Amino acid sequence: MSRIGKKPVSIPKGVTISLGKDNEVSVKGPKGELKQIIDREIKVEVKESQVEFVRPTDQIRHRALHGLYRALIANMVKGVTEGYKRDLELIGVGFKATNQGNVLDLS
Repeated sequence: MSRIGKKPVSIPKGVTISLGKDNEVSVKGPKGELKQIIDREIKVEVKESQVEFVRPTDQIRHRALHGLYRALIANMVKGVTEGYKRDLELIGVGFKATNQGNVLDLS
């Protein structure tokens, strides 16, 4: 079994995960809503406080998708609860950058 795919994704308080038609997983939280369509062959089981993924066979394709979709949904849960932040550090001569509100101007 996939080491990543076999781990369940825990659902924190304030986050709801629902399955739509065409195997679409919707994750809603305090920072927004994200949606991801899951391959039909991968089964998604939403339980009380966790989400589990089940693959039909042990084929290479199914093993790859198993871990991929588990990681995508885990990242979606993190995104709607904590959000993401990227720090940028400019080092060197010749970089001119100015920050104007939410806009970074590089010239």
